[in-house]
Parts: sequence; C-alpha cells; structure tokens
Amino acid sequence: MAAASASATRRAPAATTMPEVAHRPKVLFVCSRNLSRSLTAERMFAGSPFYDVKSRGLAPQARIRLTEADLRWADQVYVMEKDHQDRIRERFRAAAEGKRIVCLHIDDVYEPMAPELVAVLRDRLAPHLEV
Repeated sequence: MAAASASATRRAPAATTMPEVAHRPKVLFVCSRNLSRSLTAERMFAGSPFYDVKSRGLAPQARIRLTEADLRWADQVYVMEKDHQDRIRERFRAAAEGKRIVCLHIDDVYEPMAPELVAVLRDRLAPHLEV
C-alpha cells in the first residue's frame, strides 16, 4: 500500500525546454584569390561559438569564387582591399545593396596562416568581431 501511495504522490517530470539558440552572425571574408588573407581569417574563426564563417575570392582563379548567394548569406562582409569593396558593389549590386562591407586594408604580401598575417587580422578585426 505504501508503494501505491508513493507512486500516487510522484509528480510528473518537469517539462524540459530547449535552450533558445541565439543567431550566430554569418561572417564572410573576401580577398583576391582566397588563398591567403581571407582563408586565414576563415581559419582563425573556424569552430567559433560566436560566428559562422566563410571565405571567398574575387579573381577568376580564386580557390572559391564569390557568388551572389555568398553575399546574401552574409550578415557581415570583410574585404582586404578597397578595390575588393568596389568590385563587389559593382559586380553584385543587388546583393550588396544595403550591406556594410568593411575594408581591412591588408595588402597581399603574406603567406597563409603567417603569424604576421594573423596578428594584423586580429588587430584590424578587433573593433568589429570578438577575436
């Protein structure tokens, strides 16, 4: 009888709710060939709990070429040179409209993942992203 009354007084387990998943900003890094600067930036943020990241290039021989879909995907766009910013606005007018495209002013003089490049990227991205 005691077992029956104990089971009768048991409460149903509390409903569990899934934690609300916050929107992770989608960050796109762009350079010329997607071999050094933008690829290094992408790798620096790969696995970040704060951002979803991609990198692309503008040149015909880019490792992965920038598309309109990439721009539409991105919440934030970072380019390495002013020319990249201008070319994106010219080539992808509709997708770039209203997008904030930040130029980091980083010349193409670094090897991929070079400590100097990582340091410059950290410095230039610090005002914009948690690095």
